[in-house]
Amino acid sequence: PRSNHLQGMAELALEVQGVISSFRAPDGERYRLRAGIHVGRVVAGVIGLYKFSYDLWGDTVNTSARMESHSLPGRVQVTEQVYKRLSSRFEFSNRGMIEVKGKGTMHTYFLDTVNTS
Repeated sequence: PRSNHLQGMAELALEVQGVISSFRAPDGERYRLRAGIHVGRVVAGVIGLYKFSYDLWGDTVNTSARMESHSLPGRVQVTEQVYKRLSSRFEFSNRGMIEVKGKGTMHTYFLDTVNTS
């Protein structure tokens, strides 16, 4: 385990966004990826009898998936819990309150960049 796993996830999300946006579709438009991050407990395990697969389950995984599906192209949307933990290390835009399927109204933010100050 690493003590700064959430920071690492945010850095990875920003790096992947940068790499993806450097590619262009056949029509010349840049590719844009949606991503979502939440923080919390998960259950992990290996499933299968013949072909094994490692997977994660739980509300944290579901909330992360909702952050991605309710995000905008080219943006990393995060929950308020992520914002509170990373606001000293990263720059965020306040998206405000949004209705999230299966979760209700949530205060969310967009992860913009690493804080350079």
